[in-house]
Amino acid sequence: MLALLLLVLGLRLPLLPGLPLTATEVLALLTGERLHGGALLYRDLYVGTGPLAAAFFAALDVIASRPVWLYRVAALLLLLAQALRFNQVLNRADVLPERGYVAALTYLVVGSLTTDLDVLSPLLLGHTFVVFALSALLPTSREGYDNRRLFRAGFLLGLGALCYLPLALFTVLGSFAVVIFAASAFRSFLLLLCGLVFPTALAATLFFYFGALPGFQQFYFGTGWQTFTLEAVGGHLPASLQLRLLAGPLLLLLLGVLRGIGTTLGPVFQAKFRQVMLVWTLVVLGIVGLSRGNAAGTLVLVLPPMAYFGLFLSQKMRPAWVPELLFLAVLAATVVVRYRAYVPGLATQLRMPPESAFGLVPDPRFARLHGRTLLVLGPGLRPYLSACSATPYLEWPLAQADLGHLGEYAAVVRTAQRSTPPPAFILDQTGLLPQLAQQLPGVFGGYQKVEDVAGLYQK
Repeated sequence: MLALLLLVLGLRLPLLPGLPLTATEVLALLTGERLHGGALLYRDLYVGTGPLAAAFFAALDVIASRPVWLYRVAALLLLLAQALRFNQVLNRADVLPERGYVAALTYLVVGSLTTDLDVLSPLLLGHTFVVFALSALLPTSREGYDNRRLFRAGFLLGLGALCYLPLALFTVLGSFAVVIFAASAFRSFLLLLCGLVFPTALAATLFFYFGALPGFQQFYFGTGWQTFTLEAVGGHLPASLQLRLLAGPLLLLLLGVLRGIGTTLGPVFQAKFRQVMLVWTLVVLGIVGLSRGNAAGTLVLVLPPMAYFGLFLSQKMRPAWVPELLFLAVLAATVVVRYRAYVPGLATQLRMPPESAFGLVPDPRFARLHGRTLLVLGPGLRPYLSACSATPYLEWPLAQADLGHLGEYAAVVRTAQRSTPPPAFILDQTGLLPQLAQQLPGVFGGYQKVEDVAGLYQK
């Protein structure tokens, strides 16, 4: 265990201090800051972040203002918790003849392939609940022996979906596990479904009492299956780079699946568990396809099935040094890809620009905005690194619910209500301010152009 932790920390820690903020982290920091300041999600803040993930970001902001270091520590701890929990489930359930820490080792080494998993994202947070739900999805064949396990499994999957909505597709995995493990599949499925729906029903009830239920439906359920928002507000890693980073783990997964299917297992439970992990792999491919590889932390979805099927590549192979050589190759590939930016010309040869090239750094032109409120009329989160968000219109695509319908009276009224008090500065990237000043002079009138910064206006 100690050697495993030292290896992972040795791979990850050297690069952490110099990593720039990503669009995912900036959006999370701004969301947590606004919620800590008293704003209500989906009513006073137009974001597509899951409610549980947003509450977690707000809790971190209570500890420290814009706690970037806390985000990085939390991301590392979550990945460690996932790997160790997944390995523990494999050992306790005896899913393979041999026990050990090879699954956790593979999980953490391949998880260190990219700095994308050093970023605290809703997907990384929600996936932790999915991994912890696995043990509750492994009941015995005696129906009704412990109904709480099935409800707990659905409840954990529901919490994961409240962090990142596409994780709700893991309900397919839960349903399949119920079918092959439970004697009364329909009753067990209802227990699983009740657990899945309960967190969402509770969240919807709370939002209903605070008048944010329409926003919850529109901004989370309406856009939670889409991943265009991060691209529009400043971008994350491009899909082409994400897919190249996924190529190695997917190849390792494919090799493991091919060898695992052809391996004869002992007890019936081991064969059934292999079927569960095959379905897990299909669900992961579905989520990756649904998000088009754009979601921050997509690699974490591949790690559990890859760690399980990777065990078949390390057992009963002849000659005995083949698994050792394979692990050294995986470790070397991880080091090369992760540290490619520090070897001249290597990133170009690999056709993988470093993740830091897509980070967000403060613009010195906006240094004067430090501690002041700002509204950005357009895509991009970079200006908010030097200022505070003032209105609900944080994610530009979602802001179109109001700002894109200024020809409608109701939208104009909502814009006025949600922009009071007006921000100290407005950065107009779309040429929308003149129309707002004409329609709502009491809110958007009285702004003067700042001469040395294009598009910047001061109250």
